[in-house]
Amino acid sequence: MIRLLQHEDVGRLLARRKARLAEAEAVVRPILDAVRRRGDRALLEYARRFDGLERKSVRVPESDLQAARHGLSPAFTRAVREAAANVGAFARLQMPREWTKTRNGMRLGQIVRPLETVAAYVPAGRYPLPSTVVMTVVPAQIAGVPNICIASPKPAAEIRGAAALLGVENVFQMGGAQAIAAFAFGTRTVPKADRIVGPGNIYVAAAKKILAGEVGIDFVAGPTEILIIAAEGDPRHLAADMLAQAEHDVDASAVLLTTSKRLAAAVAKEVDRQLATLPTAPIARKSIAKNSAIVLVRSLEEAIEISNRFAPEHLSIPTRALLEKVQHAGSVFIGPFSPEAAGDYASGPNHVLPTGGAARIRGGLAVTDFVKVISVQELSADALLSLAPAITTLARAEGLEAHARSVEVRLPHA
Repeated sequence: MIRLLQHEDVGRLLARRKARLAEAEAVVRPILDAVRRRGDRALLEYARRFDGLERKSVRVPESDLQAARHGLSPAFTRAVREAAANVGAFARLQMPREWTKTRNGMRLGQIVRPLETVAAYVPAGRYPLPSTVVMTVVPAQIAGVPNICIASPKPAAEIRGAAALLGVENVFQMGGAQAIAAFAFGTRTVPKADRIVGPGNIYVAAAKKILAGEVGIDFVAGPTEILIIAAEGDPRHLAADMLAQAEHDVDASAVLLTTSKRLAAAVAKEVDRQLATLPTAPIARKSIAKNSAIVLVRSLEEAIEISNRFAPEHLSIPTRALLEKVQHAGSVFIGPFSPEAAGDYASGPNHVLPTGGAARIRGGLAVTDFVKVISVQELSADALLSLAPAITTLARAEGLEAHARSVEVRLPHA
């Protein structure tokens, strides 16, 4: 049974339970150290113990990838290709452009270069996620990354087949902290990555947190979440959207903020009705009972204010009129025909999104995560002469005399 709360109770509801990252970090540190020191030997030991690896290498043979590809149903193949086309089109629109401008004798601009090697972590626990293959690989391809790798602890045929469809040859059967360590440090079998992206469990999150800086990461993710704002609407749609989030994990969260008592009661009833026939009900029912709620608010403005405090991973709003008031969200879904599932699979925006309040500082995975924007500057002699007083004054104010002299030595009177 989902909870019905008043607006004054929302603070307690939205105070996220702290992920047990400290405990997880203590567990993964020895794993990270072992892979750093012993490379493939440690990696194989962990892959056999945790991931059921039976081969002599964590690399999935090309023959396995192609066999999986040929075994895909035509409908699945079409779905992957349509999703990849839409994700690719969206990523192209995100791509930063190169430019050059000349002003006062200074030719300034930027160039865009892809990362050399990226690694995508694709979960394969309770549910294999071939959609995450699309979401992590396609933006990297649009960015021009030459070396794209995938790690999955138990890559199902759909994951292997989707990788082959997208032309990814470097697929590794490894999961958890050991996979993150392998990409962070590199081994004889696994290339060192410039950035690791993709969702994972708490041990993956802990490993990414520890190794951030040694390797680039997207963000440290926690349990998935959705916040829905509605004053009216079809209770079936709203309940279905809440359950779509709740079925991910027992720690998932689905919250509806509404101004209507009648709608709140109808959605609560509909959640129970849909749970009765939902195959994933054993998971969804727990997350609905533990972490989810329907909250009565006094106005849509109050709902937006609550949402901005929460900074949800997924935010569903009824109309575009509210969009200008949204400050913090991983991805926004507008109107009755924009379910979160559309973004999860095929509409184009990425489904790898910040959770746990990280949407306050960044949006979801994007093509910009796979490129570097490098500034370029070329000054004429006259331009340097014009800037010299500002440069040398600031340099000497900071006590950096050599900086000042490096300019003055180029001036006409030098």
